[in-house]
Amino acid sequence: MSKLHNVRGRITYISSHAKQENLYAVYETTDRHYWTELARFNQQEFLKSGTEGKCIEARELIIALPESFPALYNPDKLLQLFTNRFKEKYGVECVSALHHNKRKTNYHIHLIFSERELLPEPIEKIATRNMFYNEQKKHVRTKKEILDDSGNVRKGCKIIKKGEVYERTIFTAKNKLFKQEHYLDEAKRFYTDLINLLIEDDKDKLHVFDKNGLYLATKKIGKNNPKEEQIKEDNEVRMQWNHEVDRALVSQVPEDEIRQIKQKWITERIRLSIDVFGKCPEKLAGIITTATAKLALLISKVLTAAWELKDKLFRETLEKEYGSKADIKAVDTADIVTAPAKETITEPKSPSVTVTVTVLETDVVELPKPQIPPRPVMPPEATAFPRLQKVKVTLDKHNNLIFEAERERTKLEIELSDLKGLARLTKKKELESKIATKTEEIRTLKAGLSGIVRQHGFATVQDFYTAFYTAQHATEAYQKECAKWEEFYGEKATPKTETMHEKLQRYQG
Repeated sequence: MSKLHNVRGRITYISSHAKQENLYAVYETTDRHYWTELARFNQQEFLKSGTEGKCIEARELIIALPESFPALYNPDKLLQLFTNRFKEKYGVECVSALHHNKRKTNYHIHLIFSERELLPEPIEKIATRNMFYNEQKKHVRTKKEILDDSGNVRKGCKIIKKGEVYERTIFTAKNKLFKQEHYLDEAKRFYTDLINLLIEDDKDKLHVFDKNGLYLATKKIGKNNPKEEQIKEDNEVRMQWNHEVDRALVSQVPEDEIRQIKQKWITERIRLSIDVFGKCPEKLAGIITTATAKLALLISKVLTAAWELKDKLFRETLEKEYGSKADIKAVDTADIVTAPAKETITEPKSPSVTVTVTVLETDVVELPKPQIPPRPVMPPEATAFPRLQKVKVTLDKHNNLIFEAERERTKLEIELSDLKGLARLTKKKELESKIATKTEEIRTLKAGLSGIVRQHGFATVQDFYTAFYTAQHATEAYQKECAKWEEFYGEKATPKTETMHEKLQRYQG
């Protein structure tokens, strides 16, 4: 988003075929005279305020669109959709143009919008006495203040007579929302949601970057940017941090711990660096590299602890199984044979009484059907769990490859540090080359984690795990509900019948 100080000139520039090589469509929600009046009104209000700087006449959003859209949607209808949705949401007038850059690699919309709304009826103020204005258009109290030495009204000054309109307001005050920091994020989410509705393939869905999240944003390198090399270096270390975050999430490192490292070793260190040295962009790479190393160390500790726990549980299981077999062999079979039988109590015979009961086997008593609630229905979140579980297995296997590669690199580094004498001269370069190769392999494997989740329609590894844990919790809750239903109603689902004879035996028992 940018502030416009000459809105009429900017509108002419974005809507002119003479100035734009690839202009596909132009759309306006009002006539051009509106923008002339808006510019004049904004300039007047700016002069009244006495603010220094330049007057902001309007604002402009540049909206990047997927490169698949030119083949899918009519340019005029697409532009009208994006512009009208904005006007419906914010109630302001717009003018927009749909462009391609020279190489046709950037399909985008320029959307210019007003910060003010047009009043239904103008508000006019009538002078109750003669009013005097100097060359700066400021109101002065007396006529003498605008006269020259000859007693004539100086050039640029003016007099508004009693009964005339001295102020006419046709616009509302500026919408403060457009000035707030969070507005651009709101606009990004608004248009990202609209774009995603038009994207057919889930893999191509767009994602709004969360600056307060776990990841670091990379910077776009503009054309002929003098700081291109520095930005490339910064982007590289930012991507290394992002890959390490992916690795941490796959390794089950809690998000809160990752966020704490980012806060302590990146956010706070950048703030401290600015306070001490001022703005020194060249220090950013070192700060992020240190933070990445801290996160890698945490991952190593978590994985090592997980492996040790897994090994411990495996050993305990073996010992438990071995011990139970020994106990079985130690049991004496003679003890089983000579074990005392249960005592049988013989009740004294009571005097015989003859009871005659006539039972009709054909009589059947229908038991009342129990009120059984319907079986639990699987929620939509749980239906995706099997698919997400397969993706998680793939991520875990990929993470194991990274872990093994890191162990091999550690062995090579230990071997290099242990070299002495002649061996240090002969094998040093070979080991350093192997370590560099292994480091590049690890970097490629880490970058592959984000590639795995993108293949399944997720923008980041964090997004995948959010969906996975949601599906997992929904599945567990559904399984518990099913087990509870089976326990209480599973056997009663089929109505039972019993004969009169069975009923009489049940009562006697």
